[in-house]
Amino acid sequence: MKLSTRQIVISGILGAVSIVLGITGLGFIPVPTPAANATIMHIPVILGAVIEGPVVGLAAGLIFGIFSFLRAGTPFFADPLIAIFPRLLISITSYFTFTILKRFNRDFASGTAGVIGSLTNTIFVLGLAVLRGFLPFGAGAATAAVHGPPEAVIAAVLLVILVRVIDYTKPESNNSNIQ
Repeated sequence: MKLSTRQIVISGILGAVSIVLGITGLGFIPVPTPAANATIMHIPVILGAVIEGPVVGLAAGLIFGIFSFLRAGTPFFADPLIAIFPRLLISITSYFTFTILKRFNRDFASGTAGVIGSLTNTIFVLGLAVLRGFLPFGAGAATAAVHGPPEAVIAAVLLVILVRVIDYTKPESNNSNIQ
């Protein structure tokens, strides 16, 4: 598989954005729930998959996953299966969601890809943490119930905005697909 220069550059940029979001704390948005924060660190992975395809999303997801593993804030992120694997799946689920739905409406497709990508992250990280014995089922389910909805909504809104901006600024687009 051959990647274009654009795809390589976008993978690197989105991976760097994930790292900056994590290092600076900007990837965590305070929300009025017991969990206190929703993460947006998965947004670059979803965006990469949507705008440039699953390989770009996988590259950004790998960078995000390795960063999570190296900076493990909880014991289960010190497990590479939990820290990395779900971040790769974000790309796959987001890409196929967007690809299937974009023929109907790009905003709907972008927002739904954001929701699905976000839920993929939440469900697989917490599900694997439960399966690998780091969390009891009740704690994993409660955390998913608290974290999942705000993160999914934030991801949907950001993806619609970001995809619109990227569509609008593409030189080859002549801006005719923006409604």
